[in-house]
Amino acid sequence: MNHFSPRRGTLACEAVPLTRIAKEVGTPTYVYSTATLIRHLTVLQEAFKGTPHLHCYAVKANSSLAILKLFAQRGAGFDIVSGGELVRVLAARGRASKVVFSGVGKTEEEMAFALKEGILQFNVESAEELLALDKVARRLKRVAPFAMRVNPHVDARTHRYIATGLKSSKFGVPFEEAIALYRKSRTLKGLNARGLDCHIGSQVTDAKPVQQAIGRVAELFRSLRGEGFALTHLDVGGGLGITYTDEKPPSVAEYARAVLTPLRGLDATLVMEPGRVLVGNAGVLLTRVLYRKKTPARSFVIVDAGMNDLIRPALYEAHHEIVPVVPRRGKKQKVDVVGPVCESSDVLGYDRALPPQEQGDLLAVLSAGAYGMSMASNYNARPRPAEVLVDGKSYRVVRRRESLEDLLRNETP
Repeated sequence: MNHFSPRRGTLACEAVPLTRIAKEVGTPTYVYSTATLIRHLTVLQEAFKGTPHLHCYAVKANSSLAILKLFAQRGAGFDIVSGGELVRVLAARGRASKVVFSGVGKTEEEMAFALKEGILQFNVESAEELLALDKVARRLKRVAPFAMRVNPHVDARTHRYIATGLKSSKFGVPFEEAIALYRKSRTLKGLNARGLDCHIGSQVTDAKPVQQAIGRVAELFRSLRGEGFALTHLDVGGGLGITYTDEKPPSVAEYARAVLTPLRGLDATLVMEPGRVLVGNAGVLLTRVLYRKKTPARSFVIVDAGMNDLIRPALYEAHHEIVPVVPRRGKKQKVDVVGPVCESSDVLGYDRALPPQEQGDLLAVLSAGAYGMSMASNYNARPRPAEVLVDGKSYRVVRRRESLEDLLRNETP
């Protein structure tokens, strides 16, 4: 569910018309709905309320300070993959004790920073990382809590670029190596085995692989406890998908059953890393039509948002619905909605059926709250867009649009 719907003939976010935001803030602009963000987190929390759990929002999905603060105020933890993301969490008044640090390439500097701040656990992804974490902890005269991320060899049936549970993945360690690494950790005085971790991929639309993977991990968790490891936390990752077009991901209730069924009697705190499911359908990218163009082969609508603003279509061949903010009359025509970036892959949508567009018309690229602004760049020396957070009848700019001067700020000719 989301709170983007027509009001008095124009698409609105909650009670604020997108035409007003475009007029006052400009385009391209990311627009987020507070009501949608709160509802999505609340529904997830309620689905697991009978089980000790912690939802650690995956910061990489959308790292806006305003969104992080909103989630922190409602009890969420955070899943980070860099020291920079930890800085953002702390700036948004998130609690370090509710942070898990994932990712295959943590530097020793990042480890030291997170350890000093007192994070919940490091999700370790290789034997060499385990040794590095021990070295950092001993140097600081501390003990680092960790969970080994295991690769359950389960196909999440998602896009190959966002599948993380296969044997060919760079993420995690093979099951057969995990027990040996836990045993090794007993000889390393800077480490404390707190939990076990897995994550099979993103945009998961089938609950069966989730249940299969968690079943395997639960067996390993029990085996490790049987060897005397006092594990307290089981991190099952995230990845629950959303509807972009015709996908039918599991409901939150179905997802909860898939997660909890293999964990009966486990007596552990469940850690989850939702990202896209919280923010994906809580945001749109607002863009304005610059030009129309027709060739013998294609018809184009050229807009002021490009692949530097939203790279998912170029990177993943991802589909985002694109709709007029103010509906126009006329027979719909198939057009390619393209941006101004000097790349043939700068296409926000191929073969979209839209009513005739005029210069200055506004379009909304839907389901853009996840991996939109967090992946935006300055390619072609383009300033990144503004971000707006709507709350009922009002809105505020939570990130100002970059200026041309901002592009030069950290450089010296």
